[in-house]
Amino acid sequence: MFKNRRDAGEKLAQALESYRAENPVILAIPRGGVEVGLQVSKRLEADFSLVIARKLPFPDNPEAGFGAIAENGSTVLLENAGYWLAGETIDRIKKDQIAEIERRINALRGGKPLPDIAGRTVILIDDGIAMGSTMRVAIELCRNRKAGKVVVAVPVAGKDVADAIAKEADELVVLRIPSHFRAVAQAYENWYDVSDEEVLDLLRERIREKETKDHDFELSEPGT
Repeated sequence: MFKNRRDAGEKLAQALESYRAENPVILAIPRGGVEVGLQVSKRLEADFSLVIARKLPFPDNPEAGFGAIAENGSTVLLENAGYWLAGETIDRIKKDQIAEIERRINALRGGKPLPDIAGRTVILIDDGIAMGSTMRVAIELCRNRKAGKVVVAVPVAGKDVADAIAKEADELVVLRIPSHFRAVAQAYENWYDVSDEEVLDLLRERIREKETKDHDFELSEPGT
């Protein structure tokens, strides 16, 4: 469906063109959502930042999760989490992910706080939605920070999770909903785990592009 995350981001940006007039804030969930979100931010000329949310992984199967937690403490647990895991185990895993959230805030966002989103349209972006827990806590975070509208936009998701997210967000944009959805990776020809360094390289590239554009604009102004 998509060559890579950049391709997915470019296609998603086209689908979100109508939001340009709302002066949205793009909040990408790292690490996979960053390149997708940057393409949207670039096309819409919108403010961009990272919102940090983490899956709560099962101890014996880290690829699967029983919930998620966001940087403001918003937490979603699957209904049966308390049957699968002891309370102290859940607390320990939450503590570990809170530490990782703090690390990512410092490493990827330079320790800076989230931008003020009160009253604004926020577009939450990831490279896809699998279980949906991470996106749900990101939505809750935006609600807590009084966002005017919360739009969830992703390249791919399963039908059931898309229907569930649509009930929690104000608007949902999904480019592809495969009839047999197993994992986000199936929608990409080139899929791999993104590193911190790649995220930082992407952010630095975007800063350079904006600086070049601003410089060109200054040179083109009359009288300069």
